[in-house]
Parts: sequence; structure tokens; C-alpha cells
Amino acid sequence: MTSDDKILCQTPTPGKQPTRIERWKYEAVRRAILQALPTEGEGLLFKALPQHVKRNLAPEALRTLGSVAWYTTTVKLDLEVRGEVTRIAGSRPQRLLRAP
Repeated sequence: MTSDDKILCQTPTPGKQPTRIERWKYEAVRRAILQALPTEGEGLLFKALPQHVKRNLAPEALRTLGSVAWYTTTVKLDLEVRGEVTRIAGSRPQRLLRAP
């Protein structure tokens, strides 16, 4: 597998090393996350996101992905760094919105 087959996932945590995951896994989970998140309102609870991702993944992708919760968290953090996903400030537990 070449480096072109993987995506470097950043995290907003200072000093935390990025994680490399296979491109197809990243793209599948990214699409599922963006489908699940609203662009306004109260957002979606982060703890509910893995279940939404599972529902939005194709059955074949779901069978071969591995830990949906781990990939959801990893890709969500990268999407925060890229500005595609935002946390609702002051919300506890964590709520998320898709950036408009």
C-alpha cells in the first residue's frame, strides 16, 4: 500500500500525533458523518454519532471497517481540524454540527 492509499488524520489536541487510515475507510466514514450531522439547531450528540454512521454505511463497508466507534472518532476529529464539523460551544455532553 502506498502513502496515496492512506489519509493522515489530524486532531485538534495539541501535541497529539496524527493517525493514518486507509483512504476508502476515511471517505466512507466521512460521508456517513456528514450525512448524519445537521447544519443548524441543537446538533447531534457525539455519543450517538457511531450509530448514525453505522446506518449510513453500505453493508460491505460496515463488514470490513472494523471498530465503527474508533473510525468515527478519528475521522470526526480530522473533520474538526479541517473545519467541516464544529462542536456547539458550551454544550455538555458534546454536540456536533456540520459546517455550512
